[in-house]
Amino acid sequence: MSPYPLELRQRILADCDAGMNTLAVAVKHDVSPAWVRRLKQRRRESGEIAPRPPIKKTPPKWHAYADRLHTFIREQPDITLREIRERLGIEVSLQTLSVALRELKYTIKKKSCGPRNKTVKTLR
Repeated sequence: MSPYPLELRQRILADCDAGMNTLAVAVKHDVSPAWVRRLKQRRRESGEIAPRPPIKKTPPKWHAYADRLHTFIREQPDITLREIRERLGIEVSLQTLSVALRELKYTIKKKSCGPRNKTVKTLR
C-alpha cells in the first residue's frame, strides 16, 4: 500500500482547520479517523506532514546460513533444532531456526512409531 499523497494530507488538514470534526473529515476523504488524528498530532508535534520513508529491515541472522541449513537437512533429515544450532556455531534461538525451516519449506513430521492418542474400546 502506498502512502497518501501530500495534496490529500493538505486538504485533510485544511478541513480540520476549517472546523470540521475528525470523523466528518475521515468520511469525506475516505480515510480512517485514527489516521486523521495521527496526522494532526504529527503536525502539532513536529510540523511535518509528508509521508515518512519506509523502514529498512535487516535480514535475519539465519539468511547467511541458508545453504548450510539445506546441506545439514539433506545429509541428516532427522536432525534436531539443537543439533542444527550446534553445527552452525552461531548464537540463534531455537525459535529462529524453526522460523527459518518454515520459510525454507521444511516440515516437521510426526513420528509413527509411538502409540496412538485414541481411546479404544476394550474387549471383555
